[in-house]
Amino acid sequence: MSRIASRELSQGKHGAAGIADSVFADGTPVRSIQEAMRPAIATVNRDFYDMLWSASDVTLPHRFNTWPLLSTLAASAPARLEIGPGLRPRLPILGTSFVDISQPALSGLKACGGRAMLGEITALPFPDCSVDLVCAFDIVEHIEDDRQAFRELSRVAKDDATVIFSVPLHPERWTGFDALVGHVRRYNPGELLAILGEHAFVLEQSALFGMQPRSGWLLDFAVWGMTHKRAQAMRWYNGLFLPLGLFLQPRLAWASGLIDVANVDEILLVCRRSRRETCLMSTEDVGRESKKAAKRVTEDQMQKDTRI
Repeated sequence: MSRIASRELSQGKHGAAGIADSVFADGTPVRSIQEAMRPAIATVNRDFYDMLWSASDVTLPHRFNTWPLLSTLAASAPARLEIGPGLRPRLPILGTSFVDISQPALSGLKACGGRAMLGEITALPFPDCSVDLVCAFDIVEHIEDDRQAFRELSRVAKDDATVIFSVPLHPERWTGFDALVGHVRRYNPGELLAILGEHAFVLEQSALFGMQPRSGWLLDFAVWGMTHKRAQAMRWYNGLFLPLGLFLQPRLAWASGLIDVANVDEILLVCRRSRRETCLMSTEDVGRESKKAAKRVTEDQMQKDTRI
C-alpha cells in the first residue's frame, strides 16, 4: 500500500456521503488535514506554479486530447477565456484571453501572442455576460471559496455560453499529491451536480479526464521528488513524464450528462450557461469594462505585494 500518496481511508458513520466523514486508517479526519493547510493555500499555489512554469515551456493546445472539441467550439466563440492555464493552454492561444496568478506563465503566454493578464478566478477582470466560451482546467479545486469561483464563471458567461472545467472526485481518495499541488478539496459527485444547478449551469456532457498516474508508487515518487529534489523533478517532469503523458493520453470518451463516476478520479464537464432575463452588452462595452477590471486587479495585486 502506498503510504504517502495513497494513504488508506475508511468511512465515518455516514459512509461516503461527504468529506466530513472521511478519515484515514489511523483515525485522522481528511477535513482536518485539508483545513490545516488552508491559511497558506494561495501562497502554496502561487509558489508551486511559479516554480513549475519558470522551468517549463509552453505546450501548444493541439497536443492535448481536448483539442478536437475545443478547436471546434473556439471557431464559433469570438470571446474566449481560459482561467489558470499556466503554460498548458487548451484553447487556441491567438484570440483567447488568459487569466493566471503566475507571472512566469503570463510571460510565456504573451510571448506566444496570447492576451494574458494577472487575475484570479474569484475576481475575474471581465464584465457580466461577456464571454462565449470559458475554460478552467484543474482550477476550482485549488480555491478555498469555490462558490465564489462558480459565481464568477456564471457571471462572465453569456447566455448559452459553453463553460468547461475539470475537477478531481471523491474526497475519500485524497492523497499526498493533492496536498503537494495545492488542492483544497475533492468533490463529491452529488455535491458537484448541486453546485452546477445553483449557478445556472446545465451539464451537457462529461468524460474521464486527467494525466495523473494511477499507480500509488508513482504518486509517492512524484511527491518525494517534488519535496526533496525539486530541480531534478522539474527536469524529469518536463523532459520525460509530460511528453510520455501526452503520447499516451487516450481520446476523450464523451457521454451525455454525467458519466458513471464510481472509478473516476477526475472528470471533465461541458456545461451550458442558462439564459438570464437580460444579458445585453456591446462589443465596445466589453472591451472598455475589461480594461477597467484588469487595471483594478493589477492595482490590488501591487498593493498586496507592497504589504508583504
